[in-house]
Amino acid sequence: MTEIFLIRHTQAEGNIYRAMQGHWDGGVTPAGRLQQQSLRERFRDVPVDAVYSSDLSRAVFTAEAVAEPKGLAITTDVRLREINVGPWEMGFFGNVFHADPVQAEYFVRDSEKWYIEGAETYAQVRERVYAGIEDIAKRNDGKRIAIVSHGVSIRCFCSKVTGIPLTDTVRLPIFRNTSVSTFTYENGVFTPVELNSYRHIESLPLPLFNKTDDLRHECIDPKEEREYYEACYADCWLAAHGDPDGFSPAPYFHSAQEHYAHDPHSLMKLYDGDEAVGIVELDTARCAEDGVGWVCLLYLKESFRGKGYGIQALARPILYYKKLGRRALRLHVAEDNLTAIRFYENNGFYRLGKDGRLILMEYEL
Repeated sequence: MTEIFLIRHTQAEGNIYRAMQGHWDGGVTPAGRLQQQSLRERFRDVPVDAVYSSDLSRAVFTAEAVAEPKGLAITTDVRLREINVGPWEMGFFGNVFHADPVQAEYFVRDSEKWYIEGAETYAQVRERVYAGIEDIAKRNDGKRIAIVSHGVSIRCFCSKVTGIPLTDTVRLPIFRNTSVSTFTYENGVFTPVELNSYRHIESLPLPLFNKTDDLRHECIDPKEEREYYEACYADCWLAAHGDPDGFSPAPYFHSAQEHYAHDPHSLMKLYDGDEAVGIVELDTARCAEDGVGWVCLLYLKESFRGKGYGIQALARPILYYKKLGRRALRLHVAEDNLTAIRFYENNGFYRLGKDGRLILMEYEL
């Protein structure tokens, strides 16, 4: 008999950015690093003979929590990867679902009907992952093993093993990051012992499972959206400085025109459904020679602040500059805007220095 701990990877960028991860090899989050440490502690006194993982880095990082303290090597297997979502890879949920609401509904609620050209079907994932785990189980007869995989892949495997359809999210829930599901394998049969156990992360101090709607964005021409752009900048100035003294919209608008002329993706209007809720402005020419991306403006209307939407706005420049091959991104924050400083520091930014009353901050990509 083989004993199996099937573990979902730790919290990764796509989980909080609300972006399709699939085979995209994004990094882990600060909360994900805390989860990994908690998983390490959970397995501290648990005997394990071998560790296997998807080859994607978020899974390998998670597997290290079990393997390293025990001096075990990690064997990677591409069959344990997440579902390949083809043209949806790295797309934001809000954008993807707005562009194709029919397939989005299938993806969320009736996965067996979901199909887009260039992507795997759920049935293909189910057979791929099941074959991989069964092969690993057979090669480790009589041993206790840990296997790290991904959310959709684990649900597909569990659906095949238990007979519970993927549409039944009560009996077959969304598996949480670093959750542990336990199985035995004997005489060609997998027997579930416990599914989706996450007691090791319940006491973590960060809001790991904050639920928000998925924002989408549209790239806009500042000349066509001047009134909206200037209103956003004025409100951002007020939030940062506490009063409108010293604010003049014209210089910022003219800069936005220059940024747009250089790169038509530089100005992104954020929406919640059909409601405009913010704006992101980039200057892709500034600091380009140093491999750095510059963020000019990151704004959300007041009713959307402090509710988990900020990271979705910040994800736009992070992922865009990653696609451009930049090594870091930078921005200025007013020294008295303590809320914004705390937000950026909590999301991986650090202080480089000061320009007058502005703090220069950087994020490594």
